[in-house]
Amino acid sequence: MRIRLQDINAQNLPYMPEILAAMGRVIQGGRFILGPEVEALEQSIAEYSGCAHAVGVASGTDALVLTLSAAGVRPGDEVITTSFTYVATAQAITHLGAKPRFVDIDPQTWCIDPAQVERAVTRRTRAILPVHLFGQMADMEPLRWLAERRGLAVIEDAAQAIGATQNGRGLASLGDMSCLSFYPTKNLGGAGDGGMILTNSAALAEKLRLLRVHGRADGYFYLLDGFNSRLDELQAAFLRVKLTGLPAYTAARQANATLYNDLLADVPFIQRPTLAPGNTHVWHQYSIVAEDRDGLREHLKTRGIDSAIFYPLPLHQQSIYRKYHRGRLPVSEHVASSILALPIAPEIVGADEVQAVASAVQEFYKQT
Repeated sequence: MRIRLQDINAQNLPYMPEILAAMGRVIQGGRFILGPEVEALEQSIAEYSGCAHAVGVASGTDALVLTLSAAGVRPGDEVITTSFTYVATAQAITHLGAKPRFVDIDPQTWCIDPAQVERAVTRRTRAILPVHLFGQMADMEPLRWLAERRGLAVIEDAAQAIGATQNGRGLASLGDMSCLSFYPTKNLGGAGDGGMILTNSAALAEKLRLLRVHGRADGYFYLLDGFNSRLDELQAAFLRVKLTGLPAYTAARQANATLYNDLLADVPFIQRPTLAPGNTHVWHQYSIVAEDRDGLREHLKTRGIDSAIFYPLPLHQQSIYRKYHRGRLPVSEHVASSILALPIAPEIVGADEVQAVASAVQEFYKQT
């Protein structure tokens, strides 16, 4: 029996009648860019996330670029962020001509370490960009306090964390703006690229709506030097259908994670993911830090179990970003060398499959 890490078709097929009907509605209507489907999705995502405004854009990466631009990040500015993240986090900074200032992560949550952020602030710092890694919010209170004291923007990379909360507060409630991705493998995955920005600021929402359409107001009059980043109607219709199942889908991921944590509690040589107090985790990934990670991965493969490494090399060690950082970030480097994602998606994995994966992990370490 093979246990796959993901199966996009298995996730989408249960919704196919509703998806086809929704897409047919868009095609018959003949409006494909920023129409009623996008507006309805924006309203639904804002309500789901507990924030005032949502602005649909073309991708999660674009969401990061537009939020940084809206926050006033310009060439020569610095943005403090984590090195242990997907490359889009840093690319959004450098594409605006700014400089990423990488800091290390918390050894338990693997999210950005607020103490390191405070030490990294300089007179050129414009914003802080925490990443809600694998579906759990970073420790936002000290970041918010620091930002208010130093006059900085806080932009949340929540590409993996739709539905996550911290002390009862959702995305964009502790930062100025929060960025979602609808890449097909995300918890709410589309039929291609798509993204959304959440904010509680009406002024920022209006600015973002201008930025996503070249900075254009009515007609051919331009108020900002903007971008072309529009969520299309077909994607919005697709996502509106899948959003109806997201609460149950998230609950199933959480049940799988809880079972993994129970079954792996006494396994030596691994660190299970830590759920920080007050956090609601949506488990985009279930990753462990494992001694002899590559050996474990090969062992799982022989048992027909897929796994993946997110992420094998921290950004400060990537060739394109070495110029921005000198020295080591030891926690990021250790986690990157040892991390392994196990199957958790509920369209693939239930209690029996979680048990099989956990048993294979236990078997490997009994042999060592």
